[in-house]
Amino acid sequence: MKRLIVTAACAVAAAGLAAPVQAKVVKFEIVRTESPAFEGRIFGSVGTYDRMFARATVAVSPADPHNTIVVDIDKAPRDGKGLVEATTDVEILRPTNVANGNRRLFYEVLNRGSKLGLALFDDTPKVINNPVKADDAGNGFLMRRGYTLVWSGWQGDVAPGEGRMTFSPPTVQGVTGPAREEYIFDHNDNPATANLSYPAADLDPSYVKLSVREAEGDSRATPADLSFKFIDERKISINRPAGFDAGAIYEFIYTAKDPKVMGLGLAATRDVVSFLRYEKTDATGDANPVAGNIDKAIGFGLSQSGRFLHDYLYLGFNADEAGRTVFDGLMPHISGGKKTFTNYRFSQPGRSPYEHADMLYPGSEFPFAYATTTDALTGKSDGILKRCQEQNNCPKILKSDSEIEFYQQRAGLVITGTDGKPVPIPDNVRIYFLSNLQHYALAHAASAMVKQCQYPSNPLNAGPSVRALLVDLDAWITDGTAPPPSRYPSVADGTLVSPDAKDVGFPAIPGFPYTERMARPTLIDFSVMPPVKTRPYPIFVPKTDADGRAIAGVHLPTLEAPIATHTGWNVRKAGFSPGELCDNNGSMIPFAATKAEREKSGDPRLSLEERYPKPGEREAAVQKAAGQLVRDRLLLEEDVKTFTEATQ
Repeated sequence: MKRLIVTAACAVAAAGLAAPVQAKVVKFEIVRTESPAFEGRIFGSVGTYDRMFARATVAVSPADPHNTIVVDIDKAPRDGKGLVEATTDVEILRPTNVANGNRRLFYEVLNRGSKLGLALFDDTPKVINNPVKADDAGNGFLMRRGYTLVWSGWQGDVAPGEGRMTFSPPTVQGVTGPAREEYIFDHNDNPATANLSYPAADLDPSYVKLSVREAEGDSRATPADLSFKFIDERKISINRPAGFDAGAIYEFIYTAKDPKVMGLGLAATRDVVSFLRYEKTDATGDANPVAGNIDKAIGFGLSQSGRFLHDYLYLGFNADEAGRTVFDGLMPHISGGKKTFTNYRFSQPGRSPYEHADMLYPGSEFPFAYATTTDALTGKSDGILKRCQEQNNCPKILKSDSEIEFYQQRAGLVITGTDGKPVPIPDNVRIYFLSNLQHYALAHAASAMVKQCQYPSNPLNAGPSVRALLVDLDAWITDGTAPPPSRYPSVADGTLVSPDAKDVGFPAIPGFPYTERMARPTLIDFSVMPPVKTRPYPIFVPKTDADGRAIAGVHLPTLEAPIATHTGWNVRKAGFSPGELCDNNGSMIPFAATKAEREKSGDPRLSLEERYPKPGEREAAVQKAAGQLVRDRLLLEEDVKTFTEATQ
């Protein structure tokens, strides 16, 4: 079968043949300005902020060695100068009085077109794509510190609407090839409609393979009552068979046409940030709205967008075509050891291989670590930082992961080789495990039931940790002040272990058994359709104590004086593929109130009355733990009250 995946390395051979025309932002059009933003809210000594909406056109030289790694760029349409163009939405928040800014550009990589960073850093009550009201700035952390905030589209298949920002890469007309969709509906509508990522080249159903399976590891089934029909070239309707619940996986393989040059989103991010940082005007003479006011650039990405930053580094995009370094510092958050399914033909950047979904999509292949290592299965030597080390433009990196990344996103292989031995952390990298957090929770969240999950969610929020890490990273790139040492579990000290329940040491909580379910990394053969798992890689998860708390990592003050067991993982309940990992959701299982209550239920965890027999005892423990984190530069003094007030 014709190979589905055109790998990122296939275009390298064309590099260095001719002096390229330097890519640049050829048009930076300010569409609209809101001045002041946030209803005129004043952010301390920085004052008010302005909000700018722009549309940027980038023009990339397909022959330049900085760009040849972009898949299908050699097939993309070109303008009159032989350049490949793409357009992207851009949004900027900058101090109204630019002299009050801190001369730092804070670029958040969008997550499926949406802004998640304000909710994390500024504690906004929800994810807000269109922050207009004064309260939409939350605690105002990023603005109070004077950052110039920038977002731009990079994902070429994001649908506009609901404030999402878009990116428009060129399409390669006339190219066809196999494409694959997976659908987990998590509802019982029958028939169920589903969108195709690319238009079908042929609507003849005999050229399509449709199957269903209850769990990811099950054999594919084609029962007689499973069928589908094309609604049009971009949409299908599936008649769902009896015997499969709402969480079943439907796989649809078809011949697609007209792929987008998705990898150009990486180059567009590079060029937009480079333009804002270095240039005075675009190619037409229109002014750069932040020209002369940026000394350093920090990139932040969360989940999918953190994995984008791994791709950005791995594929060598941290230098523009003039050879200038783009980002001084990067913060990949909750990205584990994975990348994205972006720089491929017929790519789907929104996919992420999980235990119950998308396991056979690219995005989680070797290398997993920043350091260059040798793959024990293939003999290949590689690392996420290999290209930037060769180009001498690696940024400083502060990476943070929650617990679920060890179960869903290969985090155990970030600091462990594929031979099971520890690998070094490069000098320009620090990594932190935010112990016992789920993938993402809003500030002030409450534990609650999620429709398809069996247990209540984990409300612990990473905001206080990432705020402190941003301050640490800023100091590191500014004056060389080293950040706190890495805090990540390791096989070397026994805090990172095999996922066997006995090795993990998780307590035997009544009604809440430890799960050995996880997205087990596997070498995958992508030359066939569907792709096939071959040999497994080792897998490791954090070791826990008698409360189920990870021994290693950054413990929030509430974990040093706990009232419950918090996990990064949860499992699906009956009707939704029971027992499989419940996506990115965690769990919270409270302690018994009294010794008698816990003994009656058989709970091995100490009760609240046993832990805190005297009034104020827990409050004092939280205060002590918060003070230590402040001294360790892993919590800001202003965030201590977040924890102390919660115990009152």
